Amino acid sequence: MSGTSESARRCEDGGGGTDAPRTARPGVLRDRDFARLFAATAFGQLGDRVVFLALPLVALTALRAGAFEVGLLTAMTTAGSLLVGLPAGAWVDRAGKRSVMVRADLGRALVLLSVPSAWWAGLLTIEWLYAVALVHGVLTVFFDVAYQSCLPQVVGRDRLVEANARLSTVRSVTSIGGPALAGPLVALVGAPATLLAGSMGMALSGLLALTLRTGGRPPRAGGRRRLAAEIGEGLRFVLGHPVLRAVMLGDSLFNLCLVMYQSMLLVFLEREIALGAFGMGLIFAGMGCGALLGALTAGVAARRIGQGRVVWAATLATCPLTALMPLARPGWSVCAAAAGLAALSLGGVVRVVAQSSLQQALTPDRLLGRTSATVRFVSWGGIPLGGLLGGAAGTVLGARGTLWAGAAGMTVSVVPVLLSPLRSGWTPPAVRAPGPQP
Repeated sequence: MSGTSESARRCEDGGGGTDAPRTARPGVLRDRDFARLFAATAFGQLGDRVVFLALPLVALTALRAGAFEVGLLTAMTTAGSLLVGLPAGAWVDRAGKRSVMVRADLGRALVLLSVPSAWWAGLLTIEWLYAVALVHGVLTVFFDVAYQSCLPQVVGRDRLVEANARLSTVRSVTSIGGPALAGPLVALVGAPATLLAGSMGMALSGLLALTLRTGGRPPRAGGRRRLAAEIGEGLRFVLGHPVLRAVMLGDSLFNLCLVMYQSMLLVFLEREIALGAFGMGLIFAGMGCGALLGALTAGVAARRIGQGRVVWAATLATCPLTALMPLARPGWSVCAAAAGLAALSLGGVVRVVAQSSLQQALTPDRLLGRTSATVRFVSWGGIPLGGLLGGAAGTVLGARGTLWAGAAGMTVSVVPVLLSPLRSGWTPPAVRAPGPQP
């Protein structure tokens, strides 16, 4: 049986194959299943970046939505983590991960296709956008949990940093290409029609995921534990681990403040800086450049600074620079503000690669789905609230004041990590000495 077939069997059986002795292997891109996952990620992330820019612009330009409505749209996009975040992990641990990824991607493609269809039929409303954002967000939860849960079996725990860095690289490249594509498309054909490109990216991602040989079977016949008991086991594991708990709490505060910031960023750029869709696309492409640099240097940073220490160092070095945006006025200062956002993306990718690799390395195979879902549920649980707070703060403080609040909150989010063992650069044995796990 080929090496790829062995990796497929490990992921399907959900377990012990990862403990087999490993020999020296080439880079992860030489693994056929990982290469397919890499390509699926490229198309899916390209579509996602188009949606990230185009969906709020549909509300702003096509429906002339107000600040609170844009904030509520952001909240609906991320509400899926609260609605299905915890049970999604247990369901993914029970189900074939490949089928979950395929169905989620194709479902997202269809729901995005409904926006230009409704626009051309004269039926599009802000409520329609809320429904699309909610369904799209729920499907994204299932896709992300399945995707992260399968990765350790695809590449092995000893190559998680490399694999996560490679996937962060393709996400960063699409962060550049997505806005660079979406900005001109919005200017040319309008924001609703631009979502066709996002729908196409999701569909291609789903079709590529369908070709994976790794991804899990439906569960074998036999008794199952109750869903609530399985969810509780995942919660106890994460909340009982001092490193996972600290990282999760820090992420929760960071994400809440980031979404608060982002919910007013487009409003600020369009209405106070008078920047058009093309200029916004360039700013987001610049953030993608920062993310790409972060992905390319994440492995080096983890080796030189320490995988534990880099989690908080990246936050402290880059989050304060987001204050350059509310300081900006029309003119050259926008370039400095854009550079601050690029630095935020760089630090964010370095931090996320280190955190994701730590989480995957520390988690037993049977708990991968539940751990991923629990961390996502808590870390992302505040995101809908961040969107609502952003909209409310935008109404009371204005877009500029909301950006100040978000920048301060992102910087303070490092506190839980600094109070954890990661403060001194602690690295778990599973990461210090990769290979067979006890």
